[in-house]
Amino acid sequence: MDKRSKYGVKTVTILILAVLVLIIASINKNTAYILLSLIAAANLVYVVYYEINKFRFEKQSALIYQNRIKKLMNIVSANVVIWTEDKKNLILNDKLRELIGRSIEGMSNEDIINYIFPHGYMMHDGLDAMLSGEVKEFPLRVNSSEIRYYAWNTTMLIDGRNGKYIISIGFDVTENKVIRQQLNIMNNSLSASERRYALAMDLSEIGIIINEHCEDVFHISEELQKMLGICDESIKVSDFVQRIHKEDRLLFETYLKSAHRIEANDNFTHSMEIRVLSSGDVYKWYSYRYKRINTGNFGMPVIGGALIDISIEKEKDLLIEKMAYIDNVTGLNNRNKLMITGQELYDCCSILDFSYWVIVIDIDRFHIINDTCGYNNGNRLLKDFARLLNRKKGKNGFVSRIGADNFVIIVKDCDAEKGPDALIAEIQNEFSFFGNNHSYNQSLSCSAGFSKMPSDGTDFVSVFEHAEFALSICEKRRSVIGYNSSVHDAIIKGTAMEKALADAIEAGELELYYQPKISLRTKCIMGVEALVRWVKPDGEVIPPDQFIYVAENSHLITKIGDYVVREACRQNKRWQDMNLPNIIVSVNLTSEDFYQKNVKEFMSDILSDTGLSPDWVEIELTESLAMKDIDFAVGQMQELRNMGLKIAMDDFGTGYSSLSYIQKMPITLLKLDRSFIISLEFDEVAQEIVSAIIKIAKSKKIETIAEGTETIGQVDILEKLGCDYAQGFLFGKPMKASQITEYLRKSTRLSIPAENIL
Repeated sequence: MDKRSKYGVKTVTILILAVLVLIIASINKNTAYILLSLIAAANLVYVVYYEINKFRFEKQSALIYQNRIKKLMNIVSANVVIWTEDKKNLILNDKLRELIGRSIEGMSNEDIINYIFPHGYMMHDGLDAMLSGEVKEFPLRVNSSEIRYYAWNTTMLIDGRNGKYIISIGFDVTENKVIRQQLNIMNNSLSASERRYALAMDLSEIGIIINEHCEDVFHISEELQKMLGICDESIKVSDFVQRIHKEDRLLFETYLKSAHRIEANDNFTHSMEIRVLSSGDVYKWYSYRYKRINTGNFGMPVIGGALIDISIEKEKDLLIEKMAYIDNVTGLNNRNKLMITGQELYDCCSILDFSYWVIVIDIDRFHIINDTCGYNNGNRLLKDFARLLNRKKGKNGFVSRIGADNFVIIVKDCDAEKGPDALIAEIQNEFSFFGNNHSYNQSLSCSAGFSKMPSDGTDFVSVFEHAEFALSICEKRRSVIGYNSSVHDAIIKGTAMEKALADAIEAGELELYYQPKISLRTKCIMGVEALVRWVKPDGEVIPPDQFIYVAENSHLITKIGDYVVREACRQNKRWQDMNLPNIIVSVNLTSEDFYQKNVKEFMSDILSDTGLSPDWVEIELTESLAMKDIDFAVGQMQELRNMGLKIAMDDFGTGYSSLSYIQKMPITLLKLDRSFIISLEFDEVAQEIVSAIIKIAKSKKIETIAEGTETIGQVDILEKLGCDYAQGFLFGKPMKASQITEYLRKSTRLSIPAENIL
């Protein structure tokens, strides 16, 4: 085989390898394959170079030379262009010509080259830049409208009689170009977002804290480092917990343990307010909003959130909280604060697996101290007793005053065998000496009932009520009784009356009766008093004195009280809608309603639901109920008066209070007890008492009404004494709503006796 044949075989072999590699590259445009294609293309350059020289040296015709070059170019699955430096000769392979054929019709060689390689790359040093060996990207308009991007590799082939030959091989990199552009946009956007985020964090003074996969460190943001005076980007969990105020530490530890549980719920953002030792070695208040997120790495969570300095706002809140949650006399937490803190402690007990004792303490016969020593001394005793309980509560304890002489102390169960009995005994012993030290002229003692949290209830309210129940069954002074579920159940469910009453409430067997109140000046009905009755399915009517005491002992009284007030307001609004004379409906509030509820909110909700104006509602309170805690009672009354409700004092004159308290209580009506009215016609002392009460009431611009009015003679005396209203069997017994409806229709002016209109 001659030398020329050997070269031919070698050429064909290299060409075939190049074609195979380029075919692979055309299928997969990955950058790595493009580089392989460029290597193959280099072999093509070699072949072309060899052929050009071979044909030149062999002096074959230019036509044969170009045809063979075109065949080689068309084998390559890429865009190929060859031209001479003087641009007189230009060859495009079929792939490139098909791509831009219509766009270059009628163009000169130079214009075609400039079309393929725009932006003046062929001018001056542009060609040198292309021949530097680097891959160059150029946009190429195809199909007259679409712009695509191609990477070109350009090589100088020979320097002969026909000038310099230049070959460029291009690959479509449009998709890569678009991806790079998108990545650049995303990177720029991300950088801008990070800058905005950093600025926002700096301006908003929000610190970020994160705990990953239950590690023993918190990762903290730069802003939080400044807030807390910490120089490191992380802090041990134990060290951070130590920086939290001791009174808030239990709450935070509960959160940590709860969040680390695998089964914890991840769908909610929670919040708490805690005090943390900050820069300057001062405690500041922070609002901590946190959330748990499962990362999927072995089920381990990432927990964390944001800390916001709320110290300034908290100072304002503390003033408001003091008004809402602090007892004015003793400075202790009141019932509202007890319910909130108690439930928080209950939740902590459930999560951290420890327990507390809830102890309700009552000062025995406290009312006697008020009666014999005066209210100032009584208040001083309450303050001293509050200080005693504060000393005994321990590190994580809580003390609250919930009534006139009722207190609650919550202490941690540190000794399962000792229990709360020893603590209560200490309190009783120290309290007994107060009488000698402060000259109260009597021995002092207190009784207590207690329950265990969380085992004695499903929530704090139930645990607290069980402690109150234990106290309620104390039968003598200085008693201590713990809650016993079996005893409780026996008392609650032991009588048929109680069970039947509970069933009756659920079955809707309670019904309101209404007794008229008459104006002694106009002899017209001016109002009614709502009185609850238990009407059995067989028609038997049970008066309240036979079941109310059962309700009070079993806490059914709350349901009954809510029903009475709501139904009375609804019925009065119905009478108004019937265009009957407007009257005032009076409802009795129980001790449970008055002392254990937010009365303002309670009445506002009912008035809103029924649509009745407060002008037509009167709240009746017994004298003994109001005097149970005079300061609290006055505050509650004032709230009701501010709403526009009227306040009546029931059974006035039968209790142990002084007439001087009339001016302190914001009442609008005094109800003279029927015990004075019964003997009014023949007992001059009764007349003097009634006359004195009416005069004092009038001096305070308080109206009066006489209960139990049954005779014309009583009415005559009451009119002479200046009494405003009367209520009793003379004008009508308690009636159903339908009977009152007829009463109102006929009562433009009453004739006594009232039976004439019934």
